[in-house]
Amino acid sequence: MRHSIQGKRHSQLMEELKKTYIEVQQEVIDILRTIYDPEIPVDIFELGLIYEVKVDPGNNVIVMMTLTSPACPVAESMPAEVEQKIRDNQDVTSVKVELTFDPPWDQTMMSETAKLELGFL
Repeated sequence: MRHSIQGKRHSQLMEELKKTYIEVQQEVIDILRTIYDPEIPVDIFELGLIYEVKVDPGNNVIVMMTLTSPACPVAESMPAEVEQKIRDNQDVTSVKVELTFDPPWDQTMMSETAKLELGFL
């Protein structure tokens, strides 16, 4: 009986320590801000390549992203890098990265910060 009570307390404690999906979503965005397009000196989040970051209450993550063009040389490696870096976060349960070209990326999708860094403002 005692072992059962201790096990229950441990699982309750672990549940309380688990970060909320809102906190995990911010951590994922922070991770995305560390990944750079190799041809453009701006991170992929500010560049506008990330269309959506969804995190459910179980901390399962889905990232909808694009590339600057379908012929982008990192078309294979960039989504895999995004997935691996997010997966390395201990608070993330699972990760799925979906690549889309609808709508196609263009410069209007960049943040003001990215436009400033690239001299467009």
